[in-house]
Amino acid sequence: MSALIHHFVVHRLVVNNEDKIEAIPRDNCLAVTPEIELLAHQINHSFNAKPGKGVGHFVLQSNEENTDNVAEFSEGLKNYLAQKKAGGDNLEEEFHSFSLSATKRLVKTLIDTGTVETGFLIFCQYEFLATQYLMIALLNTRSHVEVTNSLDLSAREHLDLARMQLAVRIDLTQWDIQPEQQRYVSFIKGRMGRKVSDFFMQFVGCEELVDVKQQNKQLISSVDAYLASESLDPQEQHQHREEVKTYFKEKIDAGESLSVDELANRLPSNEETSSNFSSFTQSMEVPLEKEIQPDPAALKQLAKFTGQGGGVSVSFERKLMGDRVFYDPATDTLTIRGIPPNLKDQLNRQSSMD
Repeated sequence: MSALIHHFVVHRLVVNNEDKIEAIPRDNCLAVTPEIELLAHQINHSFNAKPGKGVGHFVLQSNEENTDNVAEFSEGLKNYLAQKKAGGDNLEEEFHSFSLSATKRLVKTLIDTGTVETGFLIFCQYEFLATQYLMIALLNTRSHVEVTNSLDLSAREHLDLARMQLAVRIDLTQWDIQPEQQRYVSFIKGRMGRKVSDFFMQFVGCEELVDVKQQNKQLISSVDAYLASESLDPQEQHQHREEVKTYFKEKIDAGESLSVDELANRLPSNEETSSNFSSFTQSMEVPLEKEIQPDPAALKQLAKFTGQGGGVSVSFERKLMGDRVFYDPATDTLTIRGIPPNLKDQLNRQSSMD
């Protein structure tokens, strides 16, 4: 990412000798070196590549009767940003102070929810494409072995970005300019069926508003329906789906939202009726939103048909439908012409044994 890193600091969460979660804070922000810029880029890239993220907004007050100030995090962040906007002299210290108070709140949230999570808690404020962001991620380390110049083996630890599961990114610019849209907080939803909302959303004081996964499914279904309505041959439909995949990848890599209007410009339109994909989606029973956060998992839906159940797992490229793969809804039968050689070999060997 070609981004301007403003502030970067890391603290650590550990389990102490009394089996309690505690924070080991860093005394100040890290100097923004090329190594820090690379790490920030890698964290941002890993976040963008995570499927099934949620989108929401800060909650001003909790509906539950408890003493927790659900807006504590957002209030602290707002105070820091006010200092930044006023051109304060000690912005690095202000950011560091904000990160300390946020870390303290996270520890309290972990204790309140009975959750045990340890690792390195990273706070990074950066600017990308004229948009200000705050990224917060809790990362663990993973061991690896290096070979030194003298051919000795050396064990090292590195941050395990591939397994990043606890992270939130706040679009500070949208929060400032368009807070009413309530889509300025995005977060990784969880792992192995467990939702981050158990404690991480409580820590930030965020309420999920949009089901990104469902939005992307609706978008892919809309693309299929639109291409079918344009009476295109299978090859043309495949070419346009490839164009949609390219657009998805561009937006995922940039960490930006999909625009239905932009996507419409990449799909065929009807000049006689002045209709296009955008107008098609607005005429549906449940219209698509104009801006949608891309889900990397949706790329698979564009490329393949896949499903499993009852001991059967099937996956094939969409372009093969009607060519080598045929579906008869009346008999609920899938016919495949040209079985993969390795599968055919297994079937022939089993047939010879029967």
